[in-house]
Amino acid sequence: MTNLPDQRKKYIQDKTPEFWRSTLALSVGGFAVFSNFHLTQPLLPLFSKEFGVSPVTASLSVSLVTLTLSVFLLVFGPVSDAVGRKNVMAFGLLVPSLISIGAFFVPDFGLLLVLRTLQGLALAALPAISYAYIGEEFDGKAVGVAIGLYISANSVGGMAGRIISGFAADIWGWRYSFLIMGFIGLACLVSFLLLLPKSRHFVPHKLSLRGAGREMKQHIKNSILRDAYYIAAILFFVFIGLFNYLSYHLHAAPYFLSTALIGLLYLSYSAGTFSSTLSGKLEYLFTIPQRILIGLGIMVVGILLMTTTPLLTILIGLVVLCFGFFFAHAASSSWVSRYAKDAKGSASALYLFAYYMGGSIGSTLLGYIWDPWGWKAVAYVCIGFVLLGMLLALRMKKTA
Repeated sequence: MTNLPDQRKKYIQDKTPEFWRSTLALSVGGFAVFSNFHLTQPLLPLFSKEFGVSPVTASLSVSLVTLTLSVFLLVFGPVSDAVGRKNVMAFGLLVPSLISIGAFFVPDFGLLLVLRTLQGLALAALPAISYAYIGEEFDGKAVGVAIGLYISANSVGGMAGRIISGFAADIWGWRYSFLIMGFIGLACLVSFLLLLPKSRHFVPHKLSLRGAGREMKQHIKNSILRDAYYIAAILFFVFIGLFNYLSYHLHAAPYFLSTALIGLLYLSYSAGTFSSTLSGKLEYLFTIPQRILIGLGIMVVGILLMTTTPLLTILIGLVVLCFGFFFAHAASSSWVSRYAKDAKGSASALYLFAYYMGGSIGSTLLGYIWDPWGWKAVAYVCIGFVLLGMLLALRMKKTA
């Protein structure tokens, strides 16, 4: 019994210097991952112009990295269960940073797509493992705060990557967007290695991808969870697709916005930081399906505002869209945590897989709507998918 307090001290306690050091390390890592992940989104019109590729082809620089990230999220979890946490996460920071630096030198768009595909593979490492590290190493009372800070850093990283990329491209050219983000990633890697403590509670398990596959098959068969996976895919399908083709819409007449100004549009993400927190706080007033419905309804309002002509109204619509998206996303992800009875880690990994796979498909598929019919057609198709999500949320409401 006398050893219990000492054992508890081995866990990272809330608001201690070690807590702040560890959460800073994970947050810096998350920042690096999502800034490199999202850096090409404001660059799509530049790729079309320089390489003579269509918007659909240019969008592959987003969809391919999203595709490989979604697939390898399912791989890195079991791998790290066998070989450890910190070194695998460090791999997920080193390789993408080097690839971004290498992209500075690519002679053609095809090779750039190859590099982005490989980058997505490596970028999956830290998101796949970070939650497991927090769950193992942090005291129970510190877990929620640590995860909240980490998620906020992910959001800031995605926003900063797009903004920095846009300004760098406007001043020096798109190649410098990759170069700068690559060196930022290396700086984040050094900070991560210096700040993050080694695992104290990690227990290696035999690598069993087959066992993980069986667990995921059970989750897919679970009708209670399946609708949440569908909604996750719809959410990111709509969100990433709208942002992709909004950049083309605002780059052309009558707006002619520069790449830097298009990058600034991603400041609208800050509305999501507020709404995702609000969604959790409203747990005692609304059920999860009700909160999903509220978020999706707000998204419809935002998209409709974005179909208007005045730039100010489009920007307001963008903020409303982000608010609703993160509100619904926070609710739907909590549904999985609540209703997955066993193997919660693989249930959450499957949610992220569906989420990013939806983004990968939407990123490119909506280009086939954009090319012949333009921005309003893209927006109306997205509204159709959001309405489908609302029907699924109504079905979840009956299930609950």
